[in-house]
Amino acid sequence: MDLSALNIYAILVAAVSSFALGGIWYSPLLFGKSWMVETGLTEEDAKKQNMAKTFGLAFLANLVIAFNLAMFLGAESTLHTGLFYGFLAGFGWVAMSLAINDLFEQRSFKLFAINAGFNTVIFTLMGAIIGAWH
Repeated sequence: MDLSALNIYAILVAAVSSFALGGIWYSPLLFGKSWMVETGLTEEDAKKQNMAKTFGLAFLANLVIAFNLAMFLGAESTLHTGLFYGFLAGFGWVAMSLAINDLFEQRSFKLFAINAGFNTVIFTLMGAIIGAWH
């Protein structure tokens, strides 16, 4: 694939949208409290981490995801194909990979649902943005 066919703005917006949605998804407004209980993390644990490093690397990971999804979708994608293939990647690959890990790590279904749901939604959203924006 010709890299010049990729829309860098769509990739950046997709990465930012994923990052922003993660902030809402894992906040107390939605699933943050349940996620902390299921992971065994406390507010004190969260305060101990280097937030600049965590957020910086998380954003970088979102950029890589958006770039890879754009490569996967190709220059001929549309809103509909972006939604469809984004969903398939999020649910079929990411969520099912998490399911396998969570089964062997004996993690709760609730934690799986929170994390897999997030990944399914962000891949679908990013696919829609990348597919629609040419």
